Amino acid sequence: MHIAEGILPANWAILWYIIALPVILIGIRLISSQTQQNRKILPLLGLAGAAVFLISAFPVPVPVAGTTSHPVGTPLAAILLGPFIAAVLGAIALLFQALFLSHGGLSTWGANILSMAVVGGFVGFTVFFLLRKVGVSLMLAAFAAGILGDWATYAMTSFELATALAEPGGFWPMWGSLVAAFAPTQLPLGFLEGLFTAGVVVAIQQRRPELLGGSFLGFKHTTVGETGR
Repeated sequence: MHIAEGILPANWAILWYIIALPVILIGIRLISSQTQQNRKILPLLGLAGAAVFLISAFPVPVPVAGTTSHPVGTPLAAILLGPFIAAVLGAIALLFQALFLSHGGLSTWGANILSMAVVGGFVGFTVFFLLRKVGVSLMLAAFAAGILGDWATYAMTSFELATALAEPGGFWPMWGSLVAAFAPTQLPLGFLEGLFTAGVVVAIQQRRPELLGGSFLGFKHTTVGETGR
């Protein structure tokens, strides 16, 4: 994550922008429609966006990869608000980090959006939703969403870097080397993100269960009052 400015060739940087853009546009439309229908969602949007920004704002450099390692926060945002809205919040967080913290860059913003805001959020949301559907406890589902969404982000970042930088025929060795470079930091960070995601989701269920009802998303993935399951 936070692929540095100038790491990606222009053609690949543009491609990741093109792929990420439709998701962001859908997310913006959802935010507009949902805030018009329910103004109470605004504080949750602000809190989720701030959480994504703060969680992902403390990068650990991975010099051999030309990028950094850190928790991502988008799985939690996706559980609360859905993956499209979480993608927009992640994109905003990444933009501010690039502009004011020198984390990532503008040319690589599209690639960073795709890996952290899109892949991280969608994987986390899908894991959580499917596990809840088959009766897995709320805590375990949120833990799995956090850890797998985190690790998926770095698998995608490695894919983006390997696709752009590998010599012909050397994609998979390059991808494996990048994944291995991330592993010492990202394996424990992913585990911690899983614990954090589970803790926050269970706390919300205990104190504000309506936030997990999904009424503004058109589905219901938890049962009000259910804390252990």
